[in-house]
Amino acid sequence: MLLSLALILMTGFSLSGIFNRLRIPGLLGMILTGMVLGPYALDLISTDILNISIELRQISLIVILTRAGLSIDLEDLRRVGRPAVLMSFVPATLEILAITLIAPLFFPVTRIEAALMGTVVAAVSPAVVVPRMLHLMDTGYGRARRIPHLIMASASLDDIYVIILFAAFMEMALGHGFSPASLLQVPLAIILGLILGILAGLVLVQLFKRLHMRDTIKVFITLSFAFILVTLEGTLKPYVPVSGLLAVMTLGATILRFYRNLAMRLLGKFSKVWVGAEIMLFVLVGAAVNITYLKGSSLSALALILLALAFRILGVYLSLVKTPLKGRERLFCALAYLPKATVQAAIGGIPLAAGIPGGEIILTVAVLSILVTAPIGAFGIDRGHEKLLVQEKIPLPE
Repeated sequence: MLLSLALILMTGFSLSGIFNRLRIPGLLGMILTGMVLGPYALDLISTDILNISIELRQISLIVILTRAGLSIDLEDLRRVGRPAVLMSFVPATLEILAITLIAPLFFPVTRIEAALMGTVVAAVSPAVVVPRMLHLMDTGYGRARRIPHLIMASASLDDIYVIILFAAFMEMALGHGFSPASLLQVPLAIILGLILGILAGLVLVQLFKRLHMRDTIKVFITLSFAFILVTLEGTLKPYVPVSGLLAVMTLGATILRFYRNLAMRLLGKFSKVWVGAEIMLFVLVGAAVNITYLKGSSLSALALILLALAFRILGVYLSLVKTPLKGRERLFCALAYLPKATVQAAIGGIPLAAGIPGGEIILTVAVLSILVTAPIGAFGIDRGHEKLLVQEKIPLPE
């Protein structure tokens, strides 16, 4: 395991640095590291690490979402309003509908399997988007119109919406039927996630105000609360749907709302933790990519992905109708909503493992969607924000 960790860190940081120097997003170097070192190529990553890959990726996501929550001002979200709500489901819905209608023309899959494929592919990647939006917030790009806040909040809700639909379509594909009541799980999961996150945040605020301790200890306590919130999602799943990841973000936002000075200090600490979490996340995402599934159907899968992305972009523009955003700012929002990685790596293989006939095709499309959209989306954000967004250097009034 130690040798594997050494290879992951040295190769991942090296390729990331090389890619950054070439003006290519460093995360592509990390994903490539995972693909090369992973079980489908050189097989140099210990099985002990691969066996807990899902948990390690989840920890990395929790780190970045906690950091995101500590940067989200609730007043900013209130001002963003309607567009954030629409972007949380309209682009994903159009992308899922497009794949549901088009996939049977490209592949021998049923309509239900095509819908299931749509839910696997449609989720935007918070691990790609959130760190970049945090950077834009720090540097002032798009701050005046709160564009990073809009994208960061709606991207997180987008994942919740898509994952719940994935579970519903899985039941249909397995022949268990579909209940319209399952759609009610989406708003219920969001509401309960918000409530749990606010309560946990208030508890931490009172704890940190009353007990003196180092900020490093506060970071570990905050992470512990975040782990508990995500665990509660699985524990309560048989009874009520709860979004643990949304609860984690809300926890951070609550600390910022009621204890701003501490939130700013914790934000700096979490930025340092993210350096290590980021490389583990994207290397393990790359290790989960089975490139052998791309043989024979990659061109058809690529065509399907590009058509679906056109519908996603249309959904972003529809969500931003009657907003003060200029054309170039709307284009940036569309680019920022393209990257996919973590969700596809996590759930792409589930249909195949469950014995669904179209499972291998679904996994192929999921793998290719990572390889195509993660670098394009990251490149679009990294290279496009200076040209498409206005930099606001004067801090917003409290």
